[in-house]
Amino acid sequence: MTEVTAAPTASASRTPRQLWSRTRGLLLALLVLLTAGIALASMRSGDQHGRLDPRSADRYGSRAVAELLKDHGVSVHVATTLVDATAQVGADTTLLVASPDLLTPRQQSELRATTERSAGRTVLLAAGPPSVSSLLPGVRAESRRPVVPLPPQCSLPAARSAGDVETGGFRYASDSLDTVGCFPSEGLPTLLLVEHSAGDTVLLGSPDLLYNDRLDNEGNASLALQLLGSRPHLVWYLPSLADTSAAAGNGGDNADGTQGSRSFADLIPRGWLWGTLQLALAAALAAVWRARRLGPLVTERLPVAIRASESAEGRARLYRRANARDRAADALRSATRTRIAPLIGVSPRDVHSPATLIPAVSARLGATHSDLQALLFGPAPSDDAALVHLADQLDTLEREVRTS
Repeated sequence: MTEVTAAPTASASRTPRQLWSRTRGLLLALLVLLTAGIALASMRSGDQHGRLDPRSADRYGSRAVAELLKDHGVSVHVATTLVDATAQVGADTTLLVASPDLLTPRQQSELRATTERSAGRTVLLAAGPPSVSSLLPGVRAESRRPVVPLPPQCSLPAARSAGDVETGGFRYASDSLDTVGCFPSEGLPTLLLVEHSAGDTVLLGSPDLLYNDRLDNEGNASLALQLLGSRPHLVWYLPSLADTSAAAGNGGDNADGTQGSRSFADLIPRGWLWGTLQLALAAALAAVWRARRLGPLVTERLPVAIRASESAEGRARLYRRANARDRAADALRSATRTRIAPLIGVSPRDVHSPATLIPAVSARLGATHSDLQALLFGPAPSDDAALVHLADQLDTLEREVRTS
């Protein structure tokens, strides 16, 4: 019988070079993202106060229109909380809300109640469906359109004197309210003036005409001055997620003054569902990217034919290099049990069961159970010589079973 020698199994641990080659792409991508984030944060830091902030002189700020209003005698007060903004509202005040969609339902309800009681003007910039339905019942916000110069096409004096204005964004429709629509885009106005019993509300579909870099285009400055300068005081409200009234809107005091309770879902920021869906999609794409195969195994013809003896010899050398005599002995014993079991009438499921196989072999050869137990299910050999001796004994046992 061919001498069986022990050999090693391939090491499961990877070398540092292999780990580096497998992870360097991911590390490089993370480095690029980190660098890009730092660069963007650096560009947006400094004296910038944010979009539509009347204190900001960058391209998306609104300091230019604020300074023009001050030159025309209009005082400009910047408010970052709902309490501060509503405290300034009056008949001689224009309240500008920069991002109404950021307000919680309770904030929108409080803002609507305050503006309805005043005789001033309220200007809502880029108010979408979430805020329009609460702040102005009876008005609908339709889909956005690009910001382009549009003619007024209405009877509103401020719009007619301004002429063409760069506007667009949301478009508005009203069923039965007393309204005036200007600057239509595809049949619906992008500026809607809603008259109330006291005061009025202006819906502007896009805030672009108030940006510093767009104020001097077309009639943007003229329309901005007339809409925001109709009263001597202007309250410029910049909604913020840091506003304590935003948190209270999800579970603070109830309408009757009692303290309401908030559930765990109320504490989760708005938009968590979309964030979860995006993370799930990213995980699915990562799984597809890293998948080894996406279908059943396909049999492929080997480029060369390898003889069984060469394969057995190669594995034996691997076992020997690793001093894996235990695995080599298990392989020899398992192969012998598998070959002799059909010869003595043992079923395939009992091939490796000593309680079934040993009595059957003993009955066939007359050998003692203890000898067969040590031969077919015994411990691993202590050295290479013992392993070779075990292989010879197994070969002799198989020949005896075949010839008996």
